[in-house]
Amino acid sequence: MNHKKVYDITGFISPFCFKGYGKLSDKEKMEWNNRGFSTFHALIAAWASLYLLLFSDLFDEDSSNDLIVNRSSIISNMFLGFSIGYFLSDLAMVFWHFPALGGLEYVLHHGLSMFSISLSLMSSQGQIYILMVLFSESTTPFVNIRWYLDVAGRKSSTIYIYNGIALFFGWLIARIFLFIYFFAHMFNHFDEVKKIFPLGFYSLLTVPPVLGLMNVVWFWKIVKGLIKTISKARHRE
Repeated sequence: MNHKKVYDITGFISPFCFKGYGKLSDKEKMEWNNRGFSTFHALIAAWASLYLLLFSDLFDEDSSNDLIVNRSSIISNMFLGFSIGYFLSDLAMVFWHFPALGGLEYVLHHGLSMFSISLSLMSSQGQIYILMVLFSESTTPFVNIRWYLDVAGRKSSTIYIYNGIALFFGWLIARIFLFIYFFAHMFNHFDEVKKIFPLGFYSLLTVPPVLGLMNVVWFWKIVKGLIKTISKARHRE
């Protein structure tokens, strides 16, 4: 299922889920539909990453004699290819409507993600680390729900506050704590990491710290936004 199909499906079902959809501007409808595909990819990427990392034996230390950085499978390759397709098509949408769907930070995030996933897919190396980072996409639905509620005029609703709290804890776990584990795991397996081909090795040393720093900056914005939302809710009471 490509970007255009999910985009069109979102546009088709949205009027049935949100009566005010028809009153949105063309720009808001475009972003509304685009976030539908963003949510679709996030759910698939998070589920696939969780399954491959925790429930399959692909990266189990004792399941194979292969170095953990050299392990891959047909399923992991398939999902990495799916994510490349998403980031490529979404980046094209961002450029086409720039900056309506996101600024330079989105271009940087998507560009680095696509570059790293492509290297891992072509070399079949470092996929365990790519999947760890892809699991951080699990926070995207909460980001999109917040935007949907804001556009729908529900910013003062209880569900907006609950979603903000879920986003806070989700981001803390999937984009802060997980990245700390990521770097710890890489440090403990550095003798294997050094055997990744040169471009992949140096990318692994540089790209994740940049993404991690972006996560920290965005997390700080989430914290400030949540505090502001809760404070307003208390004043209304």
